[in-house]
Amino acid sequence: MRMDRRTFTIGSLLAAGTMGLPVFAKAQQGKTIALLFDSLVSPFWVAGLDIMREKAKQNGWTVLENISNFDDNKQFEQVKAMIARKVDGILIIQTDSKAVIPAIRAANEAKIPMVHFNRPPAPNDGYSVAIQADNRKITQDTVKFLVDESKRLGGKYKACIMIGDLGDVNAIQRRDGFFDIVDQHKDTIDVVARVSTEWNADKAFAGLTNALQANPDINFLFASSDFMMPQLQQVLETFDKWHKRGEKDHVVFGSFDGDQNAYQALKDGYLDADGVQNLFLEVDMAFQAFEDMWAGKKPEKLLLDPGFVVTQTNLDQVREKMWGYTVWKKDHKEG
Repeated sequence: MRMDRRTFTIGSLLAAGTMGLPVFAKAQQGKTIALLFDSLVSPFWVAGLDIMREKAKQNGWTVLENISNFDDNKQFEQVKAMIARKVDGILIIQTDSKAVIPAIRAANEAKIPMVHFNRPPAPNDGYSVAIQADNRKITQDTVKFLVDESKRLGGKYKACIMIGDLGDVNAIQRRDGFFDIVDQHKDTIDVVARVSTEWNADKAFAGLTNALQANPDINFLFASSDFMMPQLQQVLETFDKWHKRGEKDHVVFGSFDGDQNAYQALKDGYLDADGVQNLFLEVDMAFQAFEDMWAGKKPEKLLLDPGFVVTQTNLDQVREKMWGYTVWKKDHKEG
């Protein structure tokens, strides 16, 4: 995607200053930005880092990278180290929405723009910009497709939702988006199992196993993240429930993220719908936020990626926007 360049004027800079915005404006060539990740355990983060590196290179920017391994204190020290190196911007993926607040204040004091990627901070008195997928709306759209599919097929459905870590706002929003829809269709969908995974694949495996042992007639499944796909497939196969769309005993199945596992499951016909975080757009939004702040502007504190839903019907048309497809394509050396 093309990212429009922005310029600034002294007038706009002064106007920003009167609004209480830290003065960030600098020339926009030869920038150095810090990329501070809490981990690289998620394929989403790995793919995101690759896209950020490439986008920064295209912009003529230098990147400095650090990983905190889920240690909030370590990440705060990394922020202070980047401030000492006088970077032009800090992109951060924090583990805890409250623990990151001192880092925001430190960046504000140093007049260095900070962008939170995919996870907003808790409400605070500092200024920073967060880029986040519209988790609730994307989930609503995905589950609406699943419900419509169920009604098309006919009959009653016993549903299971795989819930993420409820300490993560993304997991909460996806859970809420699921119930926003199914609660309107209790005549068709009966939610018989709520599995807490805490974003742990082993817990997802055990939880779905227990749910199917207790409710062997489950035939509607929603996963709050695609990373669970290999474990969920294994469990469904064990219970003879891993069948393609149109086949007898197919479980109406939806998920969220847009990773390579979801692409493969859609391609093979097992997954009905996937809510996709538009990772390419989110990186563009994050980098544009830096450019705007460097130009003395003040973006909104929360910028939402509307995402999209991919199904077997539109897969060929939208897969190039699906970040997991780019990973899958590299793995399979296709095209």
